[in-house]
Amino acid sequence: MHVFAGADGAVTFLIACTVKITVILSVAFLVVALLGRNSSATRHHVWAASVTAALILPICVALLPAWRSTALSSAAAAFGTARGNAPNAEAPPIPTVVVHAVAGSAELSELAFAILFGWILGFAFFGLRLVVGLSRLRWLGARSKPLFEDDWIRDALNISRAFGISRPARLLECRNALAMPLTYGFFSPVIILPAGAAHWNEARRGIVLSHELAHIARNDWLVQICAELVRALYWFHPLVWLVAARLRQESERACDDAVLLSGVAPSHYATQLLDLARTLENSGRAWSTALAIARPTNLERRFAAMVNPFVNRRRLSLKAKFLIPFLAALVLLPLSALRLPAQQRAGKTSGTIHDPSGATIANATVVMSNHDANTIDMTSTDREGNFSFTGLPAGKYELQVFKPGFQVYRQAEVSLDAGSDLNSVFTLQVGALSEHLFVVPEDSERPVVTKKTDGKPSRLAVGGNVQAAKIISKVPPVYPEKAKSAGVQGTVVLHAVIGVDGRPLSLRVMNAQIDPDLAKSAVEAVSQWRYTPTLLNGEPIEVDTTIDIVYSLQP
Repeated sequence: MHVFAGADGAVTFLIACTVKITVILSVAFLVVALLGRNSSATRHHVWAASVTAALILPICVALLPAWRSTALSSAAAAFGTARGNAPNAEAPPIPTVVVHAVAGSAELSELAFAILFGWILGFAFFGLRLVVGLSRLRWLGARSKPLFEDDWIRDALNISRAFGISRPARLLECRNALAMPLTYGFFSPVIILPAGAAHWNEARRGIVLSHELAHIARNDWLVQICAELVRALYWFHPLVWLVAARLRQESERACDDAVLLSGVAPSHYATQLLDLARTLENSGRAWSTALAIARPTNLERRFAAMVNPFVNRRRLSLKAKFLIPFLAALVLLPLSALRLPAQQRAGKTSGTIHDPSGATIANATVVMSNHDANTIDMTSTDREGNFSFTGLPAGKYELQVFKPGFQVYRQAEVSLDAGSDLNSVFTLQVGALSEHLFVVPEDSERPVVTKKTDGKPSRLAVGGNVQAAKIISKVPPVYPEKAKSAGVQGTVVLHAVIGVDGRPLSLRVMNAQIDPDLAKSAVEAVSQWRYTPTLLNGEPIEVDTTIDIVYSLQP
């Protein structure tokens, strides 16, 4: 997960999320424009997908790993065969790290704190407004009485079956005779009707129930709450307000289309809505989190769409139902993982890689891993052995250097501060060799000595720099008679240094608990082995080797 350092990190995160939701919402506007004459249900699904993506984007940004590679293609070339450079001045035997710290800007921190404080105030205001709206809805529902009229219950059940609603909706009648019918709730949806609604005629009853139950069938209230949450988070973003308004408009028009598809005449439906808008109070401000049937704000456009015979009123197709969220995910996930330049960055991170002779190493892969932020940055050294990262986000990193033929270099913690430069010089040590032998008694059907490899070839040329030792003379160990008679088995682990003349030096038994006869047999045999020396830039060098010799009585 991301770890943010104070106000600067929080503001950086907010800026990055703002830029990314701008892209998401802009794509939604483009898709809606391309849909042209598609139904309101389809357009609403696009807006709903964009709102959902904007809501979960901060979570995805915080949890998904980010990948930025300054020279990913060059890193692959590290496993090729490229020539190194002539030796430079002798490098220090122990890697040194030189950090040139640059003090952070106090003015920038103060500005970041002011921006963060302003965002918190806006979020608190709109979040409180959302909480108050939800609380007032619960208060209104608690003060309303259930509507048990047979006609209402029967029509509600029939329309619910037609819309495929599995969760029953509660019908409530409030005390206000002028209250606008509205719907809220997801798991336990509620339809609140004005006082005296029990005496409505069949036509009005059917229209109101069809419209409100269409909201429930389409889960419009839950989507609208998501839009309100996004608006609270990004209250300063004009596109968020536009999308929230479009979402509510398309929600009402899609429910209008559902009512008209049920067989209600457009003129009759428009007349009923107009009568409701004239006689009942507008609850738009008081109940911002509810879905009201006749908000005056977009009633004229709805009337125009109702009487237009060429309007596409089709329900959302199964294909579009799954395809639109899938496409939204295709935009959301890569965008979440993308690291933007606006994020807080350190200065230039650079260095030079040398081998033990002092020569620079070309095409070495350098990896900077930020485990807190779950990011990986890669680059490779140039012909002079230099590498650089420009503007890495501030934080703690693990630095690793890979070059075939050399030991992997690791530095567990490298701290990059905002505005700080880091310049490093590393010396890679030549990689150690290993041998694995299997020894059985001479009278066994199995060959006396067999060789296994650890996946490394016996001769390895890397970039013209390192040429690994190759064994040219091997005396096979002999199973000691005393050990064989006593049924002794085991593995002798030897460590040696292959000298510049190819002779094993400093032979040492690593596992002291092994049988002395087996250890003596292994040492006597390996001391007679001969290698071609390991060459570094054409010059012989000493290199460590590990030899495992397995003595087994089983053929």
